Amino acid sequence: MLFDDTYRTLEKPAEGLFRDRGSKFLAFAFPLNAESELKNILAQLKSVHPKANHHCWAFRLGIDRSVFRVNDDGEPSGTAGRPILNTLLSKDLTNIVVVVVRYFGGTLLGVPGLINAYKSATEDALNHGKIIQKTVNDIYRIQFDYLQMNDIMKIIKEDDLTIISQDFDEDCNMRVSIRKTMVNQVLGRFEQISGVKARFDKMV
Repeated sequence: MLFDDTYRTLEKPAEGLFRDRGSKFLAFAFPLNAESELKNILAQLKSVHPKANHHCWAFRLGIDRSVFRVNDDGEPSGTAGRPILNTLLSKDLTNIVVVVVRYFGGTLLGVPGLINAYKSATEDALNHGKIIQKTVNDIYRIQFDYLQMNDIMKIIKEDDLTIISQDFDEDCNMRVSIRKTMVNQVLGRFEQISGVKARFDKMV
């Protein structure tokens, strides 16, 4: 199987709402690049909704979509985080977290009611958001001599690379983003220019 270098994610934060028998379920969807970002998102929502009964969430991370976690935050096991995650799975989204904030309305919804509520709130948030397709890219540091600038820029333009940062002191240093499936082809072109060094920085 060919490596699939595209994935679907959320462009920017989005919100949704679902009500059932007096309970309010507010869904907040955010793009997520690392699990460490989750703490701030939860802290921010808890400060805005301190009186909410539950802050349940699920996230998915990674291009191969293999990293995920769910949290029911006091709801019956499997009734909150899992339905949120299943919605992300069914829409094939990754690098995303959805937090559903629940205000209890006094009437118990039962297990099927809760599953439906958390799923519906999540779907509403995702329907309000913009889903985009992104490519998996590798960031490379390119080091070259000032005189080679034209040759380097030609490759960047022809292969449609994104320059992330550049620094032109004695040596020229540039960080460029290369689509995963094009890495070998682009590095091959850089290597044909004498003295150019390209080294892997990270994957995004």
